[in-house]
Amino acid sequence: YILESLPLDQREIVWNAIKTDNDGQVLLEVSDAVRQTLISGMEPDELADVAKNLDTDELADLAPDLPKKTMLQILRSLNSEKRRDLNALLTYHEHQVGAYMDFGMIAIRDDLTLKAVANYIRKLGKLPNHTDKLFVVDQYNQIKGVLPLQRLLTNPPASVVAEVMVTDFVQFPADQDVDEAARAFERYDLVSAPVVDNEDKLLGRLCVASVIDFIRADTEEEILMQAGISEQEDLFSGVWKSAKNRWSWLLVNIATAFAATRIIDLFENSIVQLVALASLMPIVASTGGNTGNQTSMLIIRSLALGHITAGNVWRLIKKELTLAALNGTLLGCVVGMLVFLLYRDMALAGVMATAMFINLQVAVWVGLGIPLLRHKFGKDPAVGTSVILTFITDAMGFFIFLGLASVFLL
Repeated sequence: YILESLPLDQREIVWNAIKTDNDGQVLLEVSDAVRQTLISGMEPDELADVAKNLDTDELADLAPDLPKKTMLQILRSLNSEKRRDLNALLTYHEHQVGAYMDFGMIAIRDDLTLKAVANYIRKLGKLPNHTDKLFVVDQYNQIKGVLPLQRLLTNPPASVVAEVMVTDFVQFPADQDVDEAARAFERYDLVSAPVVDNEDKLLGRLCVASVIDFIRADTEEEILMQAGISEQEDLFSGVWKSAKNRWSWLLVNIATAFAATRIIDLFENSIVQLVALASLMPIVASTGGNTGNQTSMLIIRSLALGHITAGNVWRLIKKELTLAALNGTLLGCVVGMLVFLLYRDMALAGVMATAMFINLQVAVWVGLGIPLLRHKFGKDPAVGTSVILTFITDAMGFFIFLGLASVFLL
């Protein structure tokens, strides 16, 4: 965190003062953007030395940011077992469980006594981090059960593993979406779980630490996307690089804003004849935008948590539309009364109330539709939803309010 808060020149000084043995752990902890700046200033031999001190799963996390030549040099320096494990990890997509698994598990056979298992662990000297259970496999390395450490310690030493192991346990295919695994970790309060192939052969394990890392990275990415930033940005990166990172959605926002103003131009004569319309129309548009954002955020969160299914989506839509009708009626009455008190014009108050009601219905439809449709077509529901929703609610708010005013007031 200190490195991330320092300007580039000061960061380089501090980075060079860190002992080589700790370089790898630091690179794993900093953000992707800062990691790239640190790696770019390191020599290939220096990077190769850093890699020697990392576990296979940690090296896999670092691999996408390393130069190809350095990666090849690292692969050649690994023993056959580590090279095989690393190649296995790199074959998985970044959103698959296999990309997050590690190999720090202890596998045992079910015909051993608990005393023999305890002696085996004692000879190892220490347990891998986040070890709360041992994995029970057969002669073909197929997973048969798990032995929680609690059962190992509380059952008689003469008991056989097969008698006390848990056979109803959570396991994850290596190609499963890590989002689903994260929800399972939360639901079942897991610390670790076996990762298997399509034949139930044990490949590795998924730990809560890796799941937390994924959730944190995914949340940060989602927040940045909602703000229109395409990727993680170094706080002290060059101005030109930061500008390019932000241009895309800013240009989209400008385009949509210009499109919305064209609606106002259509009713220029109406605004000239009744100046009050100019001060009131932003209220309709902004309230619709806020309503739509509330709905879309609820839908995006529910989709991320897996709460929305084909069986309940229509009930959810019905509930949100009913809520929109209720809010539209209440808010329409409130703004209508305020407009009447300000302008002493009942017709204007009625138009304002009606426009508010209609635009809230539009906002909820858009807030529901955009994330649900993006999710249906395999896209991230959070990306672009806010920009598109704001454009539609602004444009429709202006059109509905000014259109009603032109028909009933002029």
